[in-house]
Amino acid sequence: MKFSNISFLFFKKLFCLKLFKMFFKILEEKEIQIIIHHWTRILNIKLGWINNFDKIVVDYAINFFIFDIFRSSSKLLKTFTGHKYCVNSIDYLTFDDDQFICSGSNDETVRVWDINSSKQIRSFNGHSDPVHYVKFSPYHYYNHHQNVICSSSTDKTIRFWDFKYNQQLQIFNQHTDGVYGIEFSSFNGGRYLCSGSYDKTIRLWDVETSKSLHVFNGHEDG
Repeated sequence: MKFSNISFLFFKKLFCLKLFKMFFKILEEKEIQIIIHHWTRILNIKLGWINNFDKIVVDYAINFFIFDIFRSSSKLLKTFTGHKYCVNSIDYLTFDDDQFICSGSNDETVRVWDINSSKQIRSFNGHSDPVHYVKFSPYHYYNHHQNVICSSSTDKTIRFWDFKYNQQLQIFNQHTDGVYGIEFSSFNGGRYLCSGSYDKTIRLWDVETSKSLHVFNGHEDG
């Protein structure tokens, strides 16, 4: 099956004809993931899985939508509204049986939402430029049982926010241009963080000590 020619219009027609859910029922889970990833890449929409495979969170424009697209209902479950400009990134966390979403936006804020109540519970305004990426910190979660979000921004910084106590914990500011992507290590309890920047470098950080461990050069463009 070729997915390169699948368009949004095709999916829209399937959905309107109530064939969308029937189409997915005959596919294997792996094939569904491939289609969804391709579809969202075309539309420039990011998604993240929440709890069950059949629930996805899509961030688009200035609202969040949680869709239940693989069940018979195929309905919108929740909408999170509050950002003033487009949402660039979201992440999901279960903490002490509570479910949270964090979001980063061009309105320069990092926000935290309670999934069960659909309410915003925190807003951090420390960045001075658009926030490109947000991730819940596995290092703080597994090592200190803290609710911490890591965010990267065009303001050249990476910041850590404790959303339980509503404060900034750390700031990494050695990039010389905007920071786009961030990713925690899957080993050592997420102690290490890598970041990609428009300054054409990738940096490796020690979250525990807040030190930059290594700079990878070689990219010719940001």
